[in-house]
Amino acid sequence: MGERVLYTKAFPIMGGGGVIEFIDERGPEAAESIARRAIDEADRIERKYSRYLPDSVVSRIIRDAGRTPVAVDSETTGLVRTALDLAERTAGAFDPTSGVLRRVWNFRERRVPDRADVEAILPLVDYRQVSLRDGTVFLRRAGMEIDLGGVGKEYAADRVAEILLAERAVPALVNLGGDVRTLGARGDGHPWRIGVQDPRDRDRCRFSVRLMGDAGVATSGDYERFFVIDGVRYHHLLDARTGMPARGVASVTVVGPTAFKAGLAATTAFLLGAEAGLASLEASPGIEGAVITEAGAVETTTGMWKLSDLPGSIFADYPGI
Repeated sequence: MGERVLYTKAFPIMGGGGVIEFIDERGPEAAESIARRAIDEADRIERKYSRYLPDSVVSRIIRDAGRTPVAVDSETTGLVRTALDLAERTAGAFDPTSGVLRRVWNFRERRVPDRADVEAILPLVDYRQVSLRDGTVFLRRAGMEIDLGGVGKEYAADRVAEILLAERAVPALVNLGGDVRTLGARGDGHPWRIGVQDPRDRDRCRFSVRLMGDAGVATSGDYERFFVIDGVRYHHLLDARTGMPARGVASVTVVGPTAFKAGLAATTAFLLGAEAGLASLEASPGIEGAVITEAGAVETTTGMWKLSDLPGSIFADYPGI
């Protein structure tokens, strides 16, 4: 075996950027092969579940909405079931069928849709009209859509991490568009340090999280796709019950045992609003988080705390979550 070397590989994924970092001692050729297998897994998940690709399983389900069930494998069944469970836990604020609302919301046009147009499409947003049984998925109403983007990116981060773990390429870090999974303690003995963007200043890190071992970090924020009219921010994180942007929260960052679990918790907290969202985090075992309100206040679960050496920042240690 040779010298232990840190390898970093950046790649495009799911409309954004991904990065993997891992330490290995088998040389650059082996590292390149490991990185390729890890990236191929992220690409596989995107090809399988992207609503923008006509051959994806999601596109097939949408094309057959109101007509016939579509046979799916156990991986897809698990993701759809998770999305439906999340819809149930949020009383429909999250809904995997809400992607149809993009027909009236176009954030490039910077235009608030007429309320009548939103109301006209809301009957197609109803997770209770998704049938999941006997190895099939069926959207009962013609015109319905399903979108697994709300659970897919964090799932992909964990799957990439599993490839690296299986290849013994650890310690490692996977970052898919800000959703992070760490494996093991950093090779230099220092904690992993994950910076979280200020939702109102893209160039400022509002707080950081320090991780000592295996963990997932996910953030839901209102700053990725948005526009402001008359002082009101309209963003892409819609409350599926109303078809309008969720209010009260600017961003939620969650640390959990996996990126997938952290992402589910972050989505839940964002859509439920500051008070109920923070309560949902406190009630979730193995989960810690921070909520930044639209007014800029920061509320954290009891497992996160402020340190006086960096005023205005929040740091947290999570040894071996």
